[in-house]
Amino acid sequence: MAVTVTTDAPAAKPSRRRPGRRLRRGEVRGMPYLLILPGFVFYALFVLVPIVDTVRLSFLEWDGLSPQVFVGLDNYVQVLSDPNTWTSLRVSLVFVLFSCLLPVAAALLLVGVIARTKIRGLSFFRFVFFLPYTIALAVVAIAWRWLYAQDGSLNAIIRAVFGEEFVRPFLGDADLALPALGIVGLWATFGFVVVMLLSGTQHIQKELYEAARMDGAGPVREFFTVTLPGIRHELRVSLVMTLTLALRVFDLPLMATQGGPGYATTTPSLQMYRDVFINGQIGPGSAIAVLLTIVIFVGVALVNRLVRSE
Repeated sequence: MAVTVTTDAPAAKPSRRRPGRRLRRGEVRGMPYLLILPGFVFYALFVLVPIVDTVRLSFLEWDGLSPQVFVGLDNYVQVLSDPNTWTSLRVSLVFVLFSCLLPVAAALLLVGVIARTKIRGLSFFRFVFFLPYTIALAVVAIAWRWLYAQDGSLNAIIRAVFGEEFVRPFLGDADLALPALGIVGLWATFGFVVVMLLSGTQHIQKELYEAARMDGAGPVREFFTVTLPGIRHELRVSLVMTLTLALRVFDLPLMATQGGPGYATTTPSLQMYRDVFINGQIGPGSAIAVLLTIVIFVGVALVNRLVRSE
């Protein structure tokens, strides 16, 4: 009698590999990368390549015509030992005060009041505040240069109210030129910061203000517990934008004072321009550009660390 033995083979485990998405007719693999390729090429040509070349030139001695000579860190030593470099850095710090810190502080005060009240025509006020920021700084510099002139509108008002002895050449005085330009920077950036912070208040729930008032919070406590945390992201963006603008400002002092009187309003960007395009010192000018970029990156990193959007 024959005995038949049947063995049940273990069932094959289903494959855990997810089936790949089938390409549709006419679809090319890697299409997303092809779509961003033109933008990346332009970014590399006009941003990455100049950055790398600037770093390379900062280690060379070159006037644009003669052969390039590698000098190592000599350009950086020359720049850092030049008193004009530190003078230009102090000028930039004054611009940071007028174009970054003061606008942000004033805008926070204004937004703290507006956020607690309902104002009609707020869109119109936003437009008015933001308008100076849309004007090129070169145009702003020329307009304010006329305003600050010896026979300009500001001195005409001073002459009519206080007398001729109080008339001052604001942009021609070494003690007044930098504060005068700082006021221009304040005027140009204040509206941008106000609009940015006002946009942040739009997503703060009104119930939070009502709850704070029920807890007995006054205007100051309400600002620090409700308004300020709600606009922290917009505050960080405003600080980064205005800080970057203040540190790299170039067209405002160039068009208004040419960096004068003397070096009273010369910024690092303007000093770099003089070294490269006027004096033919491409190496030191490139070194200033590299150092300025490092300062800006450090400043932005500090802002991001201090103002967290948690």
